[in-house]
Amino acid sequence: MGAQAGLFEAADGTLRCRWCESTQAYQNYHDSEWGFPVTDDRRLFEKLCLEGFQAGLSWLTILNKREAFRKGFAQFDAEKVARFGAKDVERLLADAGIVRHRGKIESAINNAKRVIELREEFGSLAAYAWRYEPDSASRPDLITHEALRAMTTSAESVAMSKDLKKRGWSFVGPTTVYAFMQAMGLVNDHIEGCHARETALAARAKLKLPR
Repeated sequence: MGAQAGLFEAADGTLRCRWCESTQAYQNYHDSEWGFPVTDDRRLFEKLCLEGFQAGLSWLTILNKREAFRKGFAQFDAEKVARFGAKDVERLLADAGIVRHRGKIESAINNAKRVIELREEFGSLAAYAWRYEPDSASRPDLITHEALRAMTTSAESVAMSKDLKKRGWSFVGPTTVYAFMQAMGLVNDHIEGCHARETALAARAKLKLPR
Protein backbone atom coordinates (compact mmCIF):
# COMPACT_ATOMS: atom_id res chain seq x y z
CA MET A 1 0.00 0.00 0.00
CA GLY A 2 1.14 3.54 -0.72
CA ALA A 3 1.19 6.27 1.88
CA GLN A 4 -2.26 7.42 0.79
CA ALA A 5 -5.07 6.66 -1.60
CA GLY A 6 -4.10 6.84 -5.25
CA LEU A 7 -0.47 5.80 -4.73
CA PHE A 8 1.30 2.46 -4.85
CA GLU A 9 4.70 1.45 -3.53
CA ALA A 10 7.09 -0.28 -5.94
CA ALA A 11 9.46 -3.03 -4.84
CA ASP A 12 12.21 -0.45 -4.30
CA GLY A 13 9.96 1.65 -2.07
CA THR A 14 9.23 4.31 -4.70
CA LEU A 15 5.75 5.82 -4.50
CA ARG A 16 3.91 6.42 -7.78
CA CYS A 17 0.40 7.36 -8.89
CA ARG A 18 -1.62 4.15 -8.84
CA TRP A 19 -2.95 4.50 -12.41
CA CYS A 20 0.45 3.48 -13.81
CA GLU A 21 0.88 0.34 -11.71
CA SER A 22 -0.06 -2.28 -14.31
CA THR A 23 3.03 -2.34 -16.57
CA GLN A 24 6.62 -1.14 -16.61
CA ALA A 25 5.97 0.81 -19.82
CA TYR A 26 3.17 2.66 -18.07
CA GLN A 27 5.45 3.45 -15.12
CA ASN A 28 8.17 4.73 -17.47
CA TYR A 29 5.62 7.03 -19.13
CA HIS A 30 4.47 8.26 -15.71
CA ASP A 31 8.03 8.85 -14.50
CA SER A 32 9.39 10.74 -17.49
CA GLU A 33 6.52 12.20 -19.53
CA TRP A 34 3.15 12.62 -17.82
CA GLY A 35 2.88 16.00 -16.13
CA PHE A 36 6.21 17.28 -17.43
CA PRO A 37 5.87 20.56 -19.38
CA VAL A 38 6.01 20.29 -23.17
CA THR A 39 6.46 23.14 -25.65
CA ASP A 40 7.28 21.07 -28.74
CA ASP A 41 4.51 21.48 -31.32
CA ARG A 42 4.85 17.97 -32.69
CA ARG A 43 4.42 16.39 -29.27
CA LEU A 44 1.50 18.65 -28.43
CA PHE A 45 -0.25 17.81 -31.71
CA GLU A 46 0.46 14.10 -31.19
CA LYS A 47 -1.08 14.18 -27.72
CA LEU A 48 -4.21 16.02 -28.85
CA CYS A 49 -4.65 13.44 -31.61
CA LEU A 50 -4.03 10.46 -29.34
CA GLU A 51 -6.38 11.78 -26.69
CA GLY A 52 -9.03 11.85 -29.41
CA PHE A 53 -8.25 8.27 -30.37
CA GLN A 54 -8.41 7.26 -26.71
CA ALA A 55 -12.11 8.19 -26.42
CA GLY A 56 -13.82 5.05 -25.13
CA LEU A 57 -10.50 3.27 -24.55
CA SER A 58 -7.71 3.25 -21.93
CA TRP A 59 -4.59 5.36 -22.30
CA LEU A 60 -2.51 2.19 -21.88
CA THR A 61 -4.11 0.83 -25.06
CA ILE A 62 -3.04 3.97 -26.93
CA LEU A 63 0.41 4.04 -25.34
CA ASN A 64 1.04 0.48 -26.51
CA LYS A 65 0.12 1.55 -30.05
CA ARG A 66 1.93 4.90 -30.00
CA GLU A 67 4.85 3.90 -32.22
CA ALA A 68 2.45 2.54 -34.84
CA PHE A 69 0.47 5.78 -34.65
CA ARG A 70 3.66 7.78 -35.12
CA LYS A 71 4.62 5.75 -38.16
CA GLY A 72 1.13 5.97 -39.66
CA PHE A 73 0.77 9.70 -39.05
CA ALA A 74 4.17 10.89 -40.32
CA GLN A 75 5.53 11.32 -36.77
CA PHE A 76 2.65 13.78 -36.22
CA ASP A 77 4.20 16.42 -38.45
CA ALA A 78 1.10 18.62 -38.83
CA GLU A 79 2.09 19.92 -42.27
CA LYS A 80 2.42 16.37 -43.61
CA VAL A 81 -0.75 15.09 -41.93
CA ALA A 82 -2.70 18.07 -43.27
CA ARG A 83 -1.90 16.83 -46.80
CA PHE A 84 -3.30 13.34 -46.17
CA GLY A 85 -6.08 12.39 -48.56
CA ALA A 86 -8.55 9.57 -49.14
CA LYS A 87 -5.80 7.03 -49.89
CA ASP A 88 -4.15 7.79 -46.57
CA VAL A 89 -7.44 7.32 -44.75
CA GLU A 90 -7.84 3.89 -46.35
CA ARG A 91 -4.20 3.04 -45.57
CA LEU A 92 -4.74 3.89 -41.91
CA LEU A 93 -8.01 1.99 -41.75
CA ALA A 94 -6.04 -1.09 -42.87
CA ASP A 95 -3.32 -0.59 -40.25
CA ALA A 96 -3.89 -3.08 -37.43
CA GLY A 97 -1.29 -1.31 -35.31
CA ILE A 98 -3.53 1.68 -34.61
CA VAL A 99 -7.15 2.27 -33.61
CA ARG A 100 -9.00 1.90 -36.90
CA HIS A 101 -11.83 4.38 -36.55
CA ARG A 102 -12.65 6.43 -39.64
CA GLY A 103 -14.07 9.36 -37.71
CA LYS A 104 -11.01 9.66 -35.47
CA ILE A 105 -8.60 9.30 -38.40
CA GLU A 106 -10.40 11.99 -40.37
CA SER A 107 -10.48 14.15 -37.22
CA ALA A 108 -6.68 13.95 -36.88
CA ILE A 109 -6.24 15.08 -40.49
CA ASN A 110 -8.73 17.91 -40.00
CA ASN A 111 -7.04 18.98 -36.78
CA ALA A 112 -3.63 19.07 -38.50
CA LYS A 113 -5.02 21.73 -40.83
CA ARG A 114 -6.30 23.64 -37.84
CA VAL A 115 -2.81 23.49 -36.24
CA ILE A 116 -1.42 25.33 -39.25
CA GLU A 117 -4.10 28.00 -38.82
CA LEU A 118 -3.23 28.39 -35.14
CA ARG A 119 0.45 28.81 -36.00
CA GLU A 120 -0.40 31.58 -38.40
CA GLU A 121 -2.24 33.41 -35.61
CA PHE A 122 -0.17 32.60 -32.51
CA GLY A 123 3.21 31.55 -33.90
CA SER A 124 3.00 28.00 -32.60
CA LEU A 125 0.57 25.47 -31.18
CA ALA A 126 2.57 25.71 -27.95
CA ALA A 127 2.02 29.46 -27.66
CA TYR A 128 -1.71 28.89 -28.10
CA ALA A 129 -1.98 25.97 -25.67
CA TRP A 130 0.01 27.53 -22.83
CA ARG A 131 -2.36 30.50 -22.77
CA TYR A 132 -4.70 28.09 -20.95
CA GLU A 133 -2.36 27.15 -18.11
CA PRO A 134 -4.42 27.65 -14.93
CA ASP A 135 -3.46 30.21 -12.36
CA SER A 136 -2.07 28.44 -9.30
CA ALA A 137 -4.73 30.10 -7.14
CA SER A 138 -7.46 28.19 -8.98
CA ARG A 139 -5.86 24.81 -8.24
CA PRO A 140 -6.45 22.65 -5.14
CA ASP A 141 -4.09 23.30 -2.25
CA LEU A 142 -3.20 19.61 -2.27
CA ILE A 143 -3.43 17.21 -5.21
CA THR A 144 -5.01 14.17 -3.60
CA HIS A 145 -6.82 11.16 -5.02
CA GLU A 146 -10.12 12.64 -3.87
CA ALA A 147 -9.34 16.01 -5.48
CA LEU A 148 -8.53 14.39 -8.82
CA ARG A 149 -11.69 12.29 -8.82
CA ALA A 150 -13.67 15.52 -8.63
CA MET A 151 -11.59 17.25 -11.29
CA THR A 152 -12.04 15.62 -14.72
CA THR A 153 -12.33 19.05 -16.33
CA SER A 154 -11.43 22.61 -15.37
CA ALA A 155 -12.57 26.09 -16.31
CA GLU A 156 -9.52 26.30 -18.56
CA SER A 157 -10.14 22.98 -20.30
CA VAL A 158 -13.76 24.00 -20.91
CA ALA A 159 -12.60 27.32 -22.37
CA MET A 160 -9.93 25.72 -24.55
CA SER A 161 -12.34 23.05 -25.76
CA LYS A 162 -14.92 25.66 -26.66
CA ASP A 163 -12.37 27.75 -28.54
CA LEU A 164 -10.91 24.79 -30.43
CA LYS A 165 -14.36 23.66 -31.51
CA LYS A 166 -15.15 27.19 -32.67
CA ARG A 167 -11.98 26.98 -34.77
CA GLY A 168 -13.14 23.74 -36.39
CA TRP A 169 -11.34 21.11 -34.30
CA SER A 170 -13.05 17.83 -33.42
CA PHE A 171 -12.68 15.20 -30.66
CA VAL A 172 -11.60 17.97 -28.27
CA GLY A 173 -14.22 17.91 -25.51
CA PRO A 174 -13.42 19.41 -22.08
CA THR A 175 -12.44 16.04 -20.55
CA THR A 176 -10.15 15.23 -23.49
CA VAL A 177 -8.55 18.67 -23.25
CA TYR A 178 -8.04 18.31 -19.49
CA ALA A 179 -6.30 14.96 -20.03
CA PHE A 180 -4.10 16.74 -22.59
CA MET A 181 -3.30 19.45 -20.04
CA GLN A 182 -2.40 16.82 -17.43
CA ALA A 183 -0.12 14.93 -19.79
CA MET A 184 1.63 17.98 -21.25
CA GLY A 185 2.33 19.63 -17.90
CA LEU A 186 -0.07 22.56 -18.10
CA VAL A 187 -1.21 21.13 -14.79
CA ASN A 188 0.73 18.85 -12.43
CA ASP A 189 -1.68 16.16 -11.24
CA HIS A 190 0.87 13.80 -9.74
CA ILE A 191 -0.57 13.04 -6.32
CA GLU A 192 1.16 14.47 -3.24
CA GLY A 193 3.75 11.90 -2.22
CA CYS A 194 4.37 10.61 -5.76
CA HIS A 195 8.10 10.67 -6.43
CA ALA A 196 7.59 12.35 -9.85
CA ARG A 197 5.64 15.31 -8.53
CA GLU A 198 8.58 17.40 -7.37
CA THR A 199 10.61 16.58 -10.49
CA ALA A 200 7.75 17.78 -12.69
CA LEU A 201 7.39 20.93 -10.59
CA ALA A 202 11.10 21.65 -10.98
CA ALA A 203 10.84 21.21 -14.75
CA ARG A 204 7.96 23.70 -14.84
CA ALA A 205 9.94 26.21 -12.78
CA LYS A 206 12.69 26.16 -15.41
CA LEU A 207 10.31 26.38 -18.36
CA LYS A 208 10.44 29.42 -20.62
CA LEU A 209 6.89 29.94 -21.78
CA PRO A 210 6.41 30.01 -25.57
CA ARG A 211 5.38 33.35 -27.03
